[in-house]
Amino acid sequence: MEPVTLKQIAETLGISITTVSKALKDYPDVSKKTKALVKDLAQTLNYKPNAFAVNLRTRESKTIGLIIPEIVHHFFSSVIKGIISQAEKKGYLVIILQSNESYKLEKKQIELLLSKQVDGILISLANATADFNHLNDIIAQEKPLVMFDKIAKIVNCSKVIIDDRKAAYNATQHLIDTGCKRIAHFRGPLLPQNSIDRFLGYKKALIDNNIFYDPSLVYICNDMTFQEGEKFAKQLLIEHKDIDGIFINTDLVAIGAIKELNKSGIKIPEEISVVGFSNWFMSSAITPSLTTIDQPGFEMGKMAFKQLYKELKAIKKGKEVKLKTIELETALVKRNSTKTII
Repeated sequence: MEPVTLKQIAETLGISITTVSKALKDYPDVSKKTKALVKDLAQTLNYKPNAFAVNLRTRESKTIGLIIPEIVHHFFSSVIKGIISQAEKKGYLVIILQSNESYKLEKKQIELLLSKQVDGILISLANATADFNHLNDIIAQEKPLVMFDKIAKIVNCSKVIIDDRKAAYNATQHLIDTGCKRIAHFRGPLLPQNSIDRFLGYKKALIDNNIFYDPSLVYICNDMTFQEGEKFAKQLLIEHKDIDGIFINTDLVAIGAIKELNKSGIKIPEEISVVGFSNWFMSSAITPSLTTIDQPGFEMGKMAFKQLYKELKAIKKGKEVKLKTIELETALVKRNSTKTII
């Protein structure tokens, strides 16, 4: 069945198309009686506004693009919920795409979103992203871009972040405060800024406490998986029998490490203490429960959309767009994988 048009409603009621349009939008210069007739008929005929025509008229698609490295990750699923909770309030549809940590796919997805005329884009970069021309293309088209979590500092756009370096420092300091002296680090890939900053926070905490930094205690998790946690925990026990603490870049890897330590008969935290990062929901369910950094994913999603929306409004009104870097607070959640500070 062909969609009902304003013209059909107008012809049925014997009024102009302009009057029908105004009645549906509650213009004050249309009588209450006419409005009621138009709205009743529109409902009876199941009239739906032509979204394409509305977009052309308003120069808005009321859609935004969201690109994240992976959807199933607890942190990113929380971010998605935060974004959608705000987008729905403002009448925006969110197109969610997963880059799978691939630069090529991320670039292709941005091209797709721009071709679909989205109003703006939210993105957390793939680990493999080292070139930022595709991000600058968004800015060149005068569309708002807000980056969150994994960002590029040199891209001139708004960002929603945490202080990864400070959070990692606090995590490592907690291990030191509970008596750890030989602390390993399972870090993320070499490229993402948050992985770099967490490593630097770990290293600075050691140096500030006069603990020798040993690069052989740093293991690189390229894929950030449960299996890498198992693998490197097993390798660590072979290569460094004097280890008494591990700071791990993300909870999923940390849970894999705890499984391997338990399997190897290592007492946690008596022999080796473990601290993770992100406060994944499984972190409190494993044995022992995982001490970790709480990363506010839902709040990050909310703030990312709110900033994007501010920029969308500024562009619509022809005002100057004020770029902003929003830094959210983190907190150390102490559980049973670390000792109590006496």
